[in-house]
Amino acid sequence: MARKGTEVAPKDEPGSTGPAVAVTSGPARLDRRTKNLTSRLQPGDVAIIDHEDLDRLAAEGLLQQRVGAVVNVARSLSGRYPNVGPLLVAAAGIPLLDGVGPDVMERVAEGQRVHIRGEEVWLDGAVVGRGVRQDLQSLERAYEAAKQVVGDELERFASNTLEYMQREHHLAFDTPDVPDLDVDVKGRHVLVVVRGNDYREDLATLRSYVREMRPVLVAVDGGADALLEFGFRPHVIIGDFDSVSTDALRSGAQLVVHAYPGGEAPGAARLDALGLAYTTFEAGGMSEDVAMLLAYEKGAQLIVAVGSHGSMVEFLAKGRSGMASTFITRLKVGQLLVDAKGVSQLYDNRLRKRDVLLFLLAVTLCFVVVGVAFVPRVYFESVWLLVREVLRSITH
Repeated sequence: MARKGTEVAPKDEPGSTGPAVAVTSGPARLDRRTKNLTSRLQPGDVAIIDHEDLDRLAAEGLLQQRVGAVVNVARSLSGRYPNVGPLLVAAAGIPLLDGVGPDVMERVAEGQRVHIRGEEVWLDGAVVGRGVRQDLQSLERAYEAAKQVVGDELERFASNTLEYMQREHHLAFDTPDVPDLDVDVKGRHVLVVVRGNDYREDLATLRSYVREMRPVLVAVDGGADALLEFGFRPHVIIGDFDSVSTDALRSGAQLVVHAYPGGEAPGAARLDALGLAYTTFEAGGMSEDVAMLLAYEKGAQLIVAVGSHGSMVEFLAKGRSGMASTFITRLKVGQLLVDAKGVSQLYDNRLRKRDVLLFLLAVTLCFVVVGVAFVPRVYFESVWLLVREVLRSITH
């Protein structure tokens, strides 16, 4: 069955010589930030992105929107490290055209209908870009090659991490100047939600946990939309607010702008433009680290992380050269921090066979008690009434 937006090029199609060739056509949607693009995509659209080393989360976002094709200005798999994102796109049967170059972003406008034919991008009868047509086999070869050289990348990654830690090790012991929160965190569970890998699966397994334990819900940027998607309203949203919807910002949560050391707070401009009140929290590292640090300093009993980053590949996918700030944060809050997947295994609200058997035994005992206590009494009262009636009839 043909994918929506895919057609067979007629013989008068520009550039079509010889046998008819499969052409993927659809309205173009463009953005240099893939996470901003996904909210605008419709099924069958041609997504034009500029995303070197297309990460798994971005790829899953494109798949979820059921795009007709992906045109990448950059290389979807550069070979620096084994990255599965492009393989997900190819495995879903979505045409992936790589390394088209930046000119296509200038020559194609949002909404124009483009055609992907082989290794070319066509618009209004002219070629506006050429790249490398990837398939599952070519990407698997590149993936295996990246696995062979990842050791060099790991060495650079570890060196950058250690260099930063040598300079900033005091952060593990310093007490930062944390902002006041509208919600009381002390002695409560705090659920920190990042829109990272497997966040949907994590939240799905924690529905009952959230309803029963009622943790403080702290969302990191787009994590606020993730919570709203599952019917939960965040208490606090923290970050630079570049990937969170306006609806989420207006959901009633307290907004905390992550300011970098020195006071720069990129997220403040958007909130000022929207007329929304906010506080700032100045700290180094990623916003998810700052969210955990905030929960820790406010006296949380337990911090449960959803979708947080923890592996080298995840950090490289975010363009990070090291994970020192995250490592320092984990050292500080480690005894309170639990990954959501661990909670889903520890916290299980399903009925166990033993619980069902105990319940049935309790019900049986209730019937036995009722039988022992009331049945003989009713029987003897009935006999006594019968005897009394007989005596009364004799005496009269």
